[in-house]
Amino acid sequence: MIQSFITGFFLGLSLIVAIGAQNTFVLRQGILGHHVFYIALFCALSDALLISVGVVGISFFFNNFINHNLNILFGLSAFWLASYGLIRLKSALKSNKTIAIEASNLKGLFQTISVAAVLTFLNPHVYLDTMVLIGSISQQFSGFQKITFTLGACLASFVFFFSLAYGARLLMPLMHKPFSWKILDSLVALIMFSIAFKLVLATNWL
Repeated sequence: MIQSFITGFFLGLSLIVAIGAQNTFVLRQGILGHHVFYIALFCALSDALLISVGVVGISFFFNNFINHNLNILFGLSAFWLASYGLIRLKSALKSNKTIAIEASNLKGLFQTISVAAVLTFLNPHVYLDTMVLIGSISQQFSGFQKITFTLGACLASFVFFFSLAYGARLLMPLMHKPFSWKILDSLVALIMFSIAFKLVLATNWL
């Protein structure tokens, strides 16, 4: 039970830490102090919803297909995670990236949430990461373990978004240091490789 929860948590956390448009927006709102709680809550709930739909949907609608093609499914998921890990490792070795936060003119809560919704639900990667990838990997667990895996993945979103939003002012000095990004990318790569290896073991290919 604990193992499935930890797997879900670190998988969810690893998939979400890459700074994209959504995370940059959350970071900016945290720095500016505009609707911080509501933005963090909206993004976390959106992730939790997509993760839950992915786990339940794949388990319910594709159960027979998955049971007959479990090795292929886990193999593809392992390949995707390993590829993502290689990208993060390459970034850690070669990248000198930093992040710049520009001032925002958004004032109203509805307008701000609307922007967050667009950045969240119009990003195709969010569906691949939450509904497809996490949903597929959840199939290695059953019963209560699948529930704890899902809870772990959902909790990762809450921990990440609230930490990012409320810790934005403290994180900004680190965001300007390429070495900090190298450490982050290295940790993400390590987690990805570990989960990918576990999935390969589950396929009985090794």
